[in-house]
Amino acid sequence: MQANTQEANQHWQGVSGRALIGLALAVLYVAWQHFATREQWVFLLDHANLALHEAGHPLFGLLHSGLMVYGGTLMQLLFPSVFAVHFYRQRHSLGFAISGVWLGENLLNIGRYMADARAQQLPLVGGGDHDWTFIFSQWGMLAADTRIAGFTRLMGVCLMLGTVYWLWRRWRAQG
Repeated sequence: MQANTQEANQHWQGVSGRALIGLALAVLYVAWQHFATREQWVFLLDHANLALHEAGHPLFGLLHSGLMVYGGTLMQLLFPSVFAVHFYRQRHSLGFAISGVWLGENLLNIGRYMADARAQQLPLVGGGDHDWTFIFSQWGMLAADTRIAGFTRLMGVCLMLGTVYWLWRRWRAQG
C-alpha cells in the first residue's frame, strides 16, 4: 500500500510546508469571515465572486433565456471548477487545492444567498429580483430555503477542509 501511495504522489507537483500552512490559514480566515462576522464576506475574494456571479446571468442567458436566473450560481461553480480541472490535469497540487478551497468558499456564498430567499435582506446588485426566491418558488421549495442553504454551506466547509487534508497528505507523502 505504501508503494502505491508513493507512486501515485510522484506524478503530482510537490508542495511546501509553508504553502500548506498558508492554505490552512486562508481556510481558517474564510471560515471566520463567514461564520464569526456580521458581514460574512471575504473582501477581495467575494467581490471577484460577485463579478463572476453577475457575469453568469447574461452569459448563460445567451444559451437559453430560462438559464439566465441560474447563470450567476452556475458561473460561481463553473469558474473555480475549470481551474480545478486544469490544475488536476497538470498535477499541480497547490493550484488544485486553491481551486478546491475557492469552490468551497463559493458554496458558502451560495448557501448564504439561498438562505435569504424568503427574508430577502441581502443587498442585491442593481436592486433586481432575488435569484433563489424565484428558483425555490419555481421548484415549490421556498419553505426549505434555509435547510437547503445549510446543506450547501456544509458542503462548502467539507470541501475546504477536505482540500486542506488532501494537500496535507500530499505534503506528508513527499517526506
